[in-house]
Amino acid sequence: MSELKGHCLCGATGFTLVGAHNWVGHCHCESCRRATASPFTTWIGQPNGAWELTGAQLVRYESSPGNTRGFCGTCGSPMFFRSERYPDETHFYAALLEDPAVVEPTEQFHTGEMLPWIHMFKG
Repeated sequence: MSELKGHCLCGATGFTLVGAHNWVGHCHCESCRRATASPFTTWIGQPNGAWELTGAQLVRYESSPGNTRGFCGTCGSPMFFRSERYPDETHFYAALLEDPAVVEPTEQFHTGEMLPWIHMFKG
């Protein structure tokens, strides 16, 4: 069974993902952009029970009713997103993986909120 590990900027907190993901995709919503100060966020939708948090206790923030974001209390790195809309999975930031290249996004969400200057290209 495959296992992927990720961690925050300072290394105080981390996560382990075990087995298959539900999906990997880019989210263009304003909330994700503001939470990460980036033009979009790449998520891994991981089934509950197939992941583990490691290291220091995460700080949790209810960004809107029914939506919780977890982040490292030391360096502030965002670590996960949980929503009552998706009770059977937790979303982890692909960029925090030890090797983010091992996952490939196949989905895009909230494309109606995509910034007009986003152009997907390979340099």
